[in-house]
Amino acid sequence: MSAAVFLADPDRLAEVAGREGGTLVLEGPEGRHAVSVRRLRPGEDVVLTDGAGTGAYGTVTAVSGKDRLEVDVTSVRAEPEPRPRITVVQALPKGDRGELAVETMTETGADAIVPWAASRCVTQWKGERGLKSLAKWRSTAREAGKQSRRLRFPQVADPATTAQVAELLREAALGVVLHEEGDLPLATAELPPDGGIVLVVGPEGGVSAQELAAFADAGAWTCRLGASVLRTSTAGTAATALLLGRTGRWD
Repeated sequence: MSAAVFLADPDRLAEVAGREGGTLVLEGPEGRHAVSVRRLRPGEDVVLTDGAGTGAYGTVTAVSGKDRLEVDVTSVRAEPEPRPRITVVQALPKGDRGELAVETMTETGADAIVPWAASRCVTQWKGERGLKSLAKWRSTAREAGKQSRRLRFPQVADPATTAQVAELLREAALGVVLHEEGDLPLATAELPPDGGIVLVVGPEGGVSAQELAAFADAGAWTCRLGASVLRTSTAGTAATALLLGRTGRWD
């Protein structure tokens, strides 16, 4: 079984990385999860990460109380920034499908996720509810990152307007709007050797004509995934997987 992954304090992790080994203490909520939920014991292997690309690999040497364990770090690995970087702009789905989309995109390998309040979204993030929903997306990305043994977790940005999404597309090496009537299959679109790829996933009601026009003006391509029409909560995951295979990041 693969070693469990936990988020460690970045400063402590940096100290261990600088020494290329040593003892690292895990405590607080992550320590409680490791000790009281996962019930880790001395002799078990773990990976401690800052979620930003650094991972410390080691073995549990001591457990104390309900939320503290010590790890003997034997090696530290720094994971480089992925290229090309894949950002998914996700229209807000109904119910808990947003967390499902974030979870599966994280497990698949998306590098950044941008919530988007498209004009046809039934769900709208406003006030306290919006803050709680954003916190849920970020928590989901963090937990899915640990579950999938990632050292670099995806960034979940603040909600974006259509104008802000257009700007992301304008700055990308490749901007794509997924649409069932797209003329170009994503499987055959020419990919950039470097830079960023931005994928826009519309809501269940579809991307409006005005939004499509704004994104086209920003240089985005309108692409289809295949013959079937996917839900908004699964389209981003499928498109990310396709691109990861085509770019060689899954090699």
